[in-house]
Amino acid sequence: MNIWGITEEALSSLNVPTAANVMISATGESLPDVYMVYQMISSPPLLHAEDFEDMRWYRMQVTIYSRNGLENLPDVAGAMVAAGFTRSSMRELPYNTETRHFGLAMEFIYSSDSESESESY
Repeated sequence: MNIWGITEEALSSLNVPTAANVMISATGESLPDVYMVYQMISSPPLLHAEDFEDMRWYRMQVTIYSRNGLENLPDVAGAMVAAGFTRSSMRELPYNTETRHFGLAMEFIYSSDSESESESY
């Protein structure tokens, strides 16, 4: 499973609408009151041996949007940590006057050795 699948699986336990990179309503309806978007921010290799990559580090950003403010949000950090991620930085996003959503962006780090990966991109 690749990093997007690992992230999607971790977030699916929260039962909140989730999308990779951007939430788009196929029906043209308005956005949900609470939803999440995730994306890969960076993915530098960490370790090389004998000209081969042995370990890679992934920085994933999960942004949760809510019309009811930033209190009582689903436990995104708990779900990501349970899936093997480490917490990193977070920041509040400006209030979106068009959609009426508040936003909180959280970054998580996942390290993977090349022997345990069965990833295809």
